[in-house]
Amino acid sequence: MVDAVVSVFLERLLNTLIDEGRTIFNELREPFEKLQSELQLMQSFLKDADKQKRKNKILCTIMGNLRELIYEAEDILADCQLQSREESSWFVCIYPPKIQFQYRTGKRLKEINEKISNIKQNIMAYLGPSIIRGMSRTDSRNDQMPRWSSPVYDHTQVVGLEGDKKKIKGWLFEADNGMLSIGVVGMGGLGKTTIAQEVFNDRDIEDHFERRMWVSVSETFDEKQIMRSILRSLGDASIGDDQGELLRKIYQYLLGKRYLIVMDDVWSLQGGWWTRIYEGLPKSNGSSVIITTRNEEVAKKMRVPESRIHKPNFLSDSDSWLLFRKIAFAANGGECTYPELETVGNEIVQKCKGLPLAIKAIGGLLLYKPYYHDWRRIADNFRDELAENDDSVMASLQLSYDELPPYLKSCFLSVSIFPEDCVITKEQLVHWWIGEGFVPSRVSRPSTEAGEDCFSGLTNRCLLEVVDKTYNGTIYTCKIHDMVRDLVIKMAEDDSFFKLSGTGCRHLGISGKMEEKQLIGNQRLRALLSTTKTGEVNKVSSSIACRLSDCNYMRVLDIRKSIFDTPLTGLLCRIGSLQHLAYLSLSNTHPLIQLPPSLEELKNLQILDVSYCHNLKTLPPYLMTFKKLRVLDVSHCGSLEYLPKGVGRLSNLEVLLGFRPSIPSQLEGCRITELRTLTRLRTLSLYLNQGKEINDEDVNVFENLQELQFLIISCFDSHGTDLIDKLDKLFPPQELHELCLKFYPGSISPAWLNPISLPMLKYLSISSGNLEKMHQSFWGENGAVWKIEGMMLESISDLGMEWAMVQKAMPSLRIVNASWCPDLVAFPIEDVGFRGGIWTKAENRI
Repeated sequence: MVDAVVSVFLERLLNTLIDEGRTIFNELREPFEKLQSELQLMQSFLKDADKQKRKNKILCTIMGNLRELIYEAEDILADCQLQSREESSWFVCIYPPKIQFQYRTGKRLKEINEKISNIKQNIMAYLGPSIIRGMSRTDSRNDQMPRWSSPVYDHTQVVGLEGDKKKIKGWLFEADNGMLSIGVVGMGGLGKTTIAQEVFNDRDIEDHFERRMWVSVSETFDEKQIMRSILRSLGDASIGDDQGELLRKIYQYLLGKRYLIVMDDVWSLQGGWWTRIYEGLPKSNGSSVIITTRNEEVAKKMRVPESRIHKPNFLSDSDSWLLFRKIAFAANGGECTYPELETVGNEIVQKCKGLPLAIKAIGGLLLYKPYYHDWRRIADNFRDELAENDDSVMASLQLSYDELPPYLKSCFLSVSIFPEDCVITKEQLVHWWIGEGFVPSRVSRPSTEAGEDCFSGLTNRCLLEVVDKTYNGTIYTCKIHDMVRDLVIKMAEDDSFFKLSGTGCRHLGISGKMEEKQLIGNQRLRALLSTTKTGEVNKVSSSIACRLSDCNYMRVLDIRKSIFDTPLTGLLCRIGSLQHLAYLSLSNTHPLIQLPPSLEELKNLQILDVSYCHNLKTLPPYLMTFKKLRVLDVSHCGSLEYLPKGVGRLSNLEVLLGFRPSIPSQLEGCRITELRTLTRLRTLSLYLNQGKEINDEDVNVFENLQELQFLIISCFDSHGTDLIDKLDKLFPPQELHELCLKFYPGSISPAWLNPISLPMLKYLSISSGNLEKMHQSFWGENGAVWKIEGMMLESISDLGMEWAMVQKAMPSLRIVNASWCPDLVAFPIEDVGFRGGIWTKAENRI
């Protein structure tokens, strides 16, 4: 992915030369500009060279040398940035160590330039005539300006599996005693897991079984973790129990219940783990287990009778084309409006041989290619890939990777550090990409928005699988298919992005226990992230913790959900040495009580996440001097009373979560009025507890926040009736896109919650609290109606609302999610765009 490394470095260099090209750069500007010019010329053919290096060992070595030189140049650039900030220009000129730094750096840059010039000539010689095609290629514009930057199709769409689902449901309903075992057997990419998910999530199945558990087994597994996964599905964390106790708990939870367990992606029964678990399960009432596996013998050894083994067929030609066009033409509602694209599209689909994963991958790739010549080129490349490897899934995945814009290659390779079947949060990925500079920066565009677009670029291409969405369809967790993981690990190892051995690479994941050898002498390390699975924690020894401060060029440090055998403050007291750090997450680390003084040295910090640090009592005032800070997350910090003064000086802040204003007697705290100056804010979550937190002059505090898209107001544990009056005057900005009210203390909704005050609102969520009815203005006045498309109502036991009135006030409503609201009347839950049947007062779910 040398083209990706070059792309990231050039963007960083260009921004630095524009923004910080003074003081120490007076002497070094020329060699940096020469390097920039040379690399810009090479960009036109690096993509072709990256493809061909897989077949040419010498070219592979040359490209590897180029990659290492770029990384070295990037480290030099980072050192120069630090130097330029530390000293003024006159001091640099007379202070000998600074002169020595300039001399050494200038000399090394000259050597790097010479080596890169030679490499350029060598690459051009190896590419031969293809160099002309590369330098004149016109599709490079798609690398810079993504055609579809947000999700454009429904990831839950399933094609051609209705018969499979009906067959397995029939078997499940026939079971009346004992334990029924069902096997779904087939090759990778055939849709085994999708079939199991369709059955597992079916409403009839949900009603039929009292307990449902999903367990991802995969090629690498741990018997204890399988048991814990079952217990987590039953609402029990059970972190410290031994195997015998875990199995006894499972038995007690399931005794007398009809239950369904899905054991997904079983590779091996080595060690007899399934026999022990199976014998420890109660067997009655028609309980069932579904096993998905590539190996029929595995299914049989898991007690699946021959008559209950289901082998999915390949998709038919018509279903293959339907699935393909739903993705490739998603922007047009799945309809192809260009006959010439349909012809070549059908040719491509035929090569996928009815494998859903191959069809989805190639369809996601072509979604971003609007022109016929792009489709024709990809069809030819697909044919060439298949000639070398007659595996349509891997060929389509390789082609999808090759066609990624450079910045998305870096983003895609980042998922290689996560364990098999790990559920990954979008937030963690986006923050990493921003911190390491993978996300293209634009002056007028928030970095968090650009990072989310990168995430959508990978999900739209079907390279990331969607796991969880919010009620309005926003994706917040994902995972990768095991065949995609095979590809991404291979590419990451080839390009020294990440190695399974964990030694000498630039990116590492912490999952469970970490070995000290992975950090010793690793000056190359750029990112270290927690990659634990749900319900797990990291255990980090003091010797490893001390090594972290030696990784001088680290940009990203995410140690969320970690337990240390040394006091956390002892580790953090040395963190100031990581002066290139741009993203730091200490989320859910215990017991973090305060941030250390050394953190003040991290002037490059863009993202700080201390969410779920329940013992954190104060934030240091020096945080308010971090001019580059874009994301500050202090949500769910129950001991934190308020934020310190100066939040209003964080002019680049885009996301502020967990803002707690002070009251007048707390002189060191930040008042809500400081939010006025945060004009780049896109997301704000506001915790309000009492009326004294809002002054009369604060009611228009949001007036200037025209970029604010998402506002959360939580009044958990509030007291005093004056807060209700103050909230009624706290007008959100008219540009607001989504509003979430939690624990609203009033019985009537705020007067400003109406379609005239919030004309751009698309999504509304109200949960918990004392709300009994909506203010009259909510239903619209003078013909005004809402533009709301999605609404969630949750745990509001006294709220009375009639569906007919909602329909009239919200004609654009297409998503409704309501639960534990018994006084709602006649809400539809199985209509066009809805889920379920007709909801009555007696029911408590949709």
